[in-house]
Amino acid sequence: MVRRPLGTLLTALGVAIAATGMAVVLAGCGGGSPQPQAAAPAPEAGPPTGPDAEVAAALAELPPEDRRLAEEQKFCPVMPDTRLGEMGAPIKLEVKGQPVFVCCKGCRKKALADPDKTLAKVAELKAARAAESRTGK
Repeated sequence: MVRRPLGTLLTALGVAIAATGMAVVLAGCGGGSPQPQAAAPAPEAGPPTGPDAEVAAALAELPPEDRRLAEEQKFCPVMPDTRLGEMGAPIKLEVKGQPVFVCCKGCRKKALADPDKTLAKVAELKAARAAESRTGK
């Protein structure tokens, strides 16, 4: 077995920094000397696509104030894994005088059947959304 000093088998040859990130190029035992490559440029920001576009279109059907409230809630309190707008325009309910949005007609009855549970879940969803907004996720 041949003993070599630590760091002689793998040497960093170059670092390229691009506007979107960093790329580190390494050469192994083969002694080759690859050239550093820049990271791929970030895609240009544009309108949402795919499911996000569908959600945005469904929320756009709401009046501006309702849209703002639905965006604050983000998810259905009955089916919390379902984003408001995934199943078309959210349905607005009044639960104990407070506006609540559900994803579909099927969730309407369940939301109204246990108003305290529904309002507690809406408060939880809004708190999670506010925390998400603060952290930028």
